[in-house]
Amino acid sequence: MAFTDIDNPELYFQTKLYTGNNSDGNAITLDGDENMQPDLVWSATRNNSMSKRVYDSVRGVNAALLSDTSAAEDQYAAYGQFESFNSDGFTVGVGTNSDGTQGYATNTTGHTYVAWCWKAGTSFSNDASATSIGSIDSSGSASDSSGFSICSYTGTGSAGTIKHGLSSAPKMIIIKRRSNAENWAVYHNSIANTKTLYLDLTLAEDTASNWNNTSSTSSVFSVGTPNMINGSSDTYIAYCFADVQGAVKCGSYIGNGASNTDGAFIYLGFRPAMVLVKRTNGAKDWKIFDNKRNGYNGSNEVLEPNDSGAEDTTEFLDFLSNGFKWRIPSSDAKYADVNGEDDTFIYLAFAEAPFVNSKGVPCNAR
Repeated sequence: MAFTDIDNPELYFQTKLYTGNNSDGNAITLDGDENMQPDLVWSATRNNSMSKRVYDSVRGVNAALLSDTSAAEDQYAAYGQFESFNSDGFTVGVGTNSDGTQGYATNTTGHTYVAWCWKAGTSFSNDASATSIGSIDSSGSASDSSGFSICSYTGTGSAGTIKHGLSSAPKMIIIKRRSNAENWAVYHNSIANTKTLYLDLTLAEDTASNWNNTSSTSSVFSVGTPNMINGSSDTYIAYCFADVQGAVKCGSYIGNGASNTDGAFIYLGFRPAMVLVKRTNGAKDWKIFDNKRNGYNGSNEVLEPNDSGAEDTTEFLDFLSNGFKWRIPSSDAKYADVNGEDDTFIYLAFAEAPFVNSKGVPCNAR
């Protein structure tokens, strides 16, 4: 059984559903038993087509990135649409688009939204030449308890290493060039460190020199010379995720191609609150499932962070007490996206509850 020191993962990750109201000062309170001030909010419109937006406390509230495009920071962003990170959630508003028009990307009347929220919480700053940790300066916010850090840095154009703020090696790193348009680069330890995935694209794993053919360590991650992750004088943000027993897990699986609904089972050691999945040997969409949309087994709705489309209800997935299991029949059009026979997939998952808590008490499936 999987024991954990984190009996309440909602202190570090929560999914929040809300409805827009077309007004400034719309305070969104998270649902957990204890308050959580998020440092990263990734929001999506559920019932309409709209780019998925990423905000974090390191870059600041007005700095939007769009996970479904290669656009630079703030391009097409709406100033004032995300107003603050609060002790128990966040506040969204109306704001003004960069072209002077009003913008409602995070708060439109009649639109329903989901926000995936992470807490980091402890600031760090690293002068690489002074500390001899890494070769490129970095700063940000990190939490070893949640296995999550936000890392800001300026590229040098030369291969180097960057302090990520955690004390264990990140298994997944998502990097976005802020100062110029560029695809989102994704490192995942389940594929070779000569390979890259792109969060805003459907492409299969791609051979690239982004990671300088070097795995991340407990102190730094490596970058090569491509502009995507290390252009000279360009600014970047990196979201780093490490495994935490009973709370966070990065991994991979092979689809079993079941012709009925007895799809692959993936053991996590916890009941998931959110699962991000991508097929790596074929060009397929990224998929995000969570425990709030619709929130019961057999009807877990999906959003695709690499496109602007609305929520899709054609996926079939069970969230279990210790992992997740595919129930999607082979007749479904999206079957190959998540469970094709002998296809390979990577995932990143966050807990709602550990399979067994620190007192030895097990959780139940939904």
